[in-house]
Amino acid sequence: MEQLDEQERARAWDDGPGGNPSEPPRQRYDEPANPLPSAAAVYLEVQRSPAFQEVRRRYRRFVLPATLAFLAWYLAYVVAATAAPGLMARPVAGSVNVAMLAGLGQFLTTFLLTWAYARHARLRRDRAALELRWDTQEMTRGAER
Repeated sequence: MEQLDEQERARAWDDGPGGNPSEPPRQRYDEPANPLPSAAAVYLEVQRSPAFQEVRRRYRRFVLPATLAFLAWYLAYVVAATAAPGLMARPVAGSVNVAMLAGLGQFLTTFLLTWAYARHARLRRDRAALELRWDTQEMTRGAER
């Protein structure tokens, strides 16, 4: 009886949740020698795939120039408001001055940029990203079994 308890403790030490964390769990006889890849391995494989790289490249080719252009436009507005108050106070039509038009232009460019991003995503990335998503889900389903 005492020998059985020692065997159970040894098994718990090797395989159980309270086992030795410095040693990897031993392979059991009922497990296959080459298991299917884990979900993490699947995601790394997808990340390295040419299809994923193409989606990321399309994303970057739109986002980086658009972000830089918008930041330059915003900074130009702020710098003009502080460095050239006379220019910004110049009336354009009635009580509407250059600063008001530039401020409204900031709102307009925000909406235009949002529209352009959504259009770009819909036309150039969404279909490829959806295909990648389906492929990844199929591969992870296989990894979980």
